[in-house]
Amino acid sequence: MPPLPRLHWSTLGEPTQGLEHRWAGLWDITTDRAPAPALPPRETDLWVISATASEPPPGLLRGATEVGALPILLVLPGDSGPIAPAALARWSQLGSVRWGFLQDPPPAPGLRPAAQAQVSLTVTQALGLGLVGVGAAMQEVLAKARAASATRATVLLQGESGTGKEIIARAIHHMSGQAEQPFVPVHCGAIPDNLIESELFGYTKGAFTDARKDAPGKFREASGGTIFLDEVSTMPMSAQVRLLRVLQEREVQPLGGGGPIKVDLRVVAATNLDLWQRVQEGHFREDLFYRLEVVPITLPPLRARVEEIPFLAQHFLNRKAREHGLYPKALHPSVDNLLMALPWSGNVRQLENAIERAIVLSAGRTVLTREDFTFLVERIPEGRAIVRDLPPVEAFFPPAGGGGTLTGDLPAEGLDLNQVVSEVEKKLMLQSLQATRGNKKRAAELLGLKRTTFLEKMKRLDLDDSAPDPSEA
Repeated sequence: MPPLPRLHWSTLGEPTQGLEHRWAGLWDITTDRAPAPALPPRETDLWVISATASEPPPGLLRGATEVGALPILLVLPGDSGPIAPAALARWSQLGSVRWGFLQDPPPAPGLRPAAQAQVSLTVTQALGLGLVGVGAAMQEVLAKARAASATRATVLLQGESGTGKEIIARAIHHMSGQAEQPFVPVHCGAIPDNLIESELFGYTKGAFTDARKDAPGKFREASGGTIFLDEVSTMPMSAQVRLLRVLQEREVQPLGGGGPIKVDLRVVAATNLDLWQRVQEGHFREDLFYRLEVVPITLPPLRARVEEIPFLAQHFLNRKAREHGLYPKALHPSVDNLLMALPWSGNVRQLENAIERAIVLSAGRTVLTREDFTFLVERIPEGRAIVRDLPPVEAFFPPAGGGGTLTGDLPAEGLDLNQVVSEVEKKLMLQSLQATRGNKKRAAELLGLKRTTFLEKMKRLDLDDSAPDPSEA
């Protein structure tokens, strides 16, 4: 016997009139009676919410973004009057909502196919993909990507070169129920016009000279998963016609004859140009544009995400050091201000390359300073003004607390050697922690200590050790 579809009911503390028991023959029901609801289980097919209040709780609005395209049924008591337009608008912010009344006939299954597992990105996975969603602009991008991943809808990614369009495409695939299936990237601009159709749609033996055997093409290779068409705006008109048929009929026609072949996949296209302008200029088919722009996502340039630059820089610093087998390095705190002040015309890709260059050319030094990034300033006309307006490097090393100084001379009245040594140790340890953003493992390496020794000294010197250590994450 096939399993029942799953219904999760968030009552928000309202009565259910016992309907969850009468609906049990058609649904596998779970009930959340708390006034502040939790998210439904991952395998849920329908989320029912009691909507008697004039607006949804704030926590419910935040949680609804996590469930992608999950259908939501808002239910009211049978004797309810007309819904106020303002209340209707507020509840509709939850997403794909329908309205109904509490009644004996249960909701009909089949609002969507059986639920597929939707994988949420952990912090580590997001960083592994190069995603940092600290700012509002990237939070909106990630919310749209998460919603798109719950469906097979076609996605159009737009943004300047280097903003991370392929990274978002991979994240959509990773969060989808097809994460274990192929992800096939295709750079349309790198394939000659006379070869792009055979590369994408495949061919049969003898279709043209040198076609000695059948070839499936990229679409059939990606069947069951995701195909990523980068720089789709460069595709010639003949290939655009074939792509339109794939999107309409979900089938490919190989070159050289034979019947059409069904494909089941998600299409993610990307461009760094204004695709609608290309349509107006006659370089791109208007009907294909509408087929691609089902879920449009615009990626902001790095200059609009300055608050994320320190996190991205630290991510690239760790990754590039591992890739090149180099000693772990740290960024001096004063570097953040410089990186955040630059225009970054090459966006995230330029930042990644700049970090890699600084790591490779820094030789055996374990801390990268502003001097390691002077090449970025020299390339732009306003570079000198940017450096002039930055706070001095010395401002990032405030003196450690405590009295007494080490002058190098023994005062006539003598001194407490243990106290002076402790003060010097404390000052150097604080500076090393500042230089490594609290990473105790790297701070210990800067001082030539083992991590365990460093931690013991922190306890002995009463340094604050309440914050989590990034090296343990």
